[in-house]
Amino acid sequence: MLPIICIVGASNSGKTTFLEKLIPELRGRGYRIGTVKHDAHGFEMDREGKDTWRHRRAGASTIAISSPVQVATIRQTDSELTLDELAGRFFWTEDLLITEGYKRSRFPKIEIFRTAIEAAPICSPSDNLMAVVTDDPVAVEVPTFGFAEVARLADLIEDRFLKGRKKHRILVQLDSKRLPMNDFVRDIVVGAIQGMLSNLRGWEAPKKIDIQIRLEDE
Repeated sequence: MLPIICIVGASNSGKTTFLEKLIPELRGRGYRIGTVKHDAHGFEMDREGKDTWRHRRAGASTIAISSPVQVATIRQTDSELTLDELAGRFFWTEDLLITEGYKRSRFPKIEIFRTAIEAAPICSPSDNLMAVVTDDPVAVEVPTFGFAEVARLADLIEDRFLKGRKKHRILVQLDSKRLPMNDFVRDIVVGAIQGMLSNLRGWEAPKKIDIQIRLEDE
């Protein structure tokens, strides 16, 4: 399953600024990182008058805008998706999902803390707090890291969540829905496919294998 870590903290504590340092540190180690920003009050990505805004006003429930280098979708939902649902639907090829927010979730949390903003951390080990990032003295039961110690925190994340995830990346979809699989099954599937294909003429050890199987006509 895709590991998920929540970066939490009081407003204006520096969560986004710290993420801007942590993400490239992890990417530099070869990991693919996805992020989710939690907005408890709702948000608006479209601007009035834009084509996509006009599409939605006309009644489209899902709108996509695509270019040669990126794609974005805006989809109406009846209720807020859980982090598990977001990870399963949208983060198929990442090694780690980092959120900004979701302090009430069950997932491991790293709190950004400044005494100038808050008198005490807002989370504790009972909230699945795994670390605190601060330059201020603070009495907590989890490891603490200074704002400049991004590499040390990345070491903790790598050791706890990412070991072995660069070995084989595999995505299996059944009618466009991701099929989750554990490391044991993943390694068996990858090994079996490589073993069979390596006996075929034209095989050269690739970096990526794409296979699409249609079991019945649409």
